[in-house]
Order: sequence, then structure tokens, then C-alpha cells
Amino acid sequence: MDSNDAIQIAYAALIVVLTVAGPLLLTSLVIGVVIGLLQALTQVQEMTLTFVPKLVVMGLVFMLCLPMIGDALSGFMTQVTDRIVAG
Repeated sequence: MDSNDAIQIAYAALIVVLTVAGPLLLTSLVIGVVIGLLQALTQVQEMTLTFVPKLVVMGLVFMLCLPMIGDALSGFMTQVTDRIVAG
């Protein structure tokens, strides 16, 4: 394995990380902004109001994205094992 292979594997790993974590992080960001605006408009400063909707929505998004996450992880593992076997 040369440096070009290592760079390609690192690039693929970064893409997998973005594929796996991206939807959850974006969902958390959007829900946090919406709840923050709602709290600022209504002046309700309840701490649990921020956590429960985030957990519920992020759980739903995770369940919806699970096939995509599995495909990304299996594709990355296939790429890494092909390079190990070919090397």
C-alpha cells in the first residue's frame, strides 16, 4: 500500500463519516434553532423542552437513514478489504 492508497482510504473514510453523521447533525441543528426561536418568542425557558423533541426527531431520522448508513459502511468496508487483499 502506497501513499496514494492511504489518501484514497482517508478520503473515503471522511465521506463515510459525513454520510453517517451529517443527517443527524443537520437535524439536530434545525430542531435546536426552531426550539430556540420558540423559546425566545414565548419566553419559556424550560430545559427539558430542548432535549425531548431533539431525541424524538433524531431517532426518527436515524431510523429513516439507517439503510443509507448501512450501505455507506458496507461500501467502505468492501473498499478497504479489496485494498488489503489486492495489496
